[in-house]
Amino acid sequence: MEQEYDIIVLGTGLKECILSGLMTLSGKKVLHIDKNPYYGGESASISPLEELYKKFKTPGPPKSMGRGKEWNVDLISKFFLSTGQMVKILLHTEVTRYLDFKVVEGSYVYKGGKVHKVPASEKDADASDLMGMFDKRRFKKLLLFALNFDIRNPRTHHDVDPHKTTTRELFHRYDLGLDVIEFIGHAIALHNSESYLDRPCVETISRIRLYSDSLSCRNTSPYLYPLYGLGEIPQGFARLNAEYGGTFLLNRAVDEIVMDSGKVKAVKSEGKLFHCKQLICDPSYVPNRVRKVGRVVRAICFLNHPVKHTHDVSSCQIIIPQTQLNRKSDIYISVVSFAHNVASDGMYIATVSTTAETTNPEKELQPGLELLEPIVHKFVSVSNLLVPNEDGKKSQIFVSRSYDATNHFETECEDIKDMYQRLTGTDETFYFILYYLSSYID
Repeated sequence: MEQEYDIIVLGTGLKECILSGLMTLSGKKVLHIDKNPYYGGESASISPLEELYKKFKTPGPPKSMGRGKEWNVDLISKFFLSTGQMVKILLHTEVTRYLDFKVVEGSYVYKGGKVHKVPASEKDADASDLMGMFDKRRFKKLLLFALNFDIRNPRTHHDVDPHKTTTRELFHRYDLGLDVIEFIGHAIALHNSESYLDRPCVETISRIRLYSDSLSCRNTSPYLYPLYGLGEIPQGFARLNAEYGGTFLLNRAVDEIVMDSGKVKAVKSEGKLFHCKQLICDPSYVPNRVRKVGRVVRAICFLNHPVKHTHDVSSCQIIIPQTQLNRKSDIYISVVSFAHNVASDGMYIATVSTTAETTNPEKELQPGLELLEPIVHKFVSVSNLLVPNEDGKKSQIFVSRSYDATNHFETECEDIKDMYQRLTGTDETFYFILYYLSSYID
């Protein structure tokens, strides 16, 4: 085995695999090491089902759950916006040839104790019970403005300065009520806090456009999900790396990261030294180089029925905006099922997640869990939200952020883009991926 590499990657999480794939495609010699015997790291899909029960130190599974090998359970469940950054990355790297996707069948928002379909088109707005007649007209006007908006064409700005006008001022311009602002901001623009209201409106306009464009491609919802679970994606990138000469070592301990004058020099693994110029890793490999900025609580729930008030769909996303519960963080619910080859026939997997705000994180999930009742089995985890202490430019050690509580990949893509830019000193590849590949998505 070669001992000299341009880049060593520690961990086979989604972000690490995407970055290593991009580096391999650009001609870099890459070595991938993972201390686990499986791909995916923190974002793995666990199979067979018996392994999930072992991981959570719970007796089972019962025979009623079917054959264990029929299950692929995501430890962190997230969906893809069909015209979003992640899909464009997959297209650029051609990892899509290893994957099959299915459209998520519904997108919902919680209001006043009920679940409602998220309206993101004029037709949806007319049929929605989220708004009264006058609010529907105002919402449709804003939607039309966002869909026609072109940052390069001032005629489409309608006297709105997208870089100076705040989102709050934009919403006030269209006389939108608080309830309408709530579902636009959290269920369409997918903001995870209220701070967006006082930032330039160009960001929110772009997010509304992204959601609407993704929905127009797929009709039932803007989201996609891979058959057999999210763990298929790291494995797809592993195949890509192998094709271009990358090397993978699984189930291998990392003894030491060797430094020279404050810069990474090598990785010592099971007594062998592998030299590198740069290092990419997840936080678990460098606990002294990250800090805690919060906690995320997740509950993986097994159901034997579709979620109530979702028209019996086999998959859906539900967002409970923070203001509905007097919280600072939204609660997210993602539901997949046997239709995605991740569960036994007739079974569903629902994941409820949020950013913990109290000393009793599991109790914070209760409003989401109540929407899923009855629950056959539940697995709860609380993990620290970790971020790197420095940008890595001096040490050449580039650490990814922990996965947040959202159930879509847009925030994770921002981390990938930021890491790529710091690794290479440029974002030209991402400019190509995110803009020139748009025409390939139908």
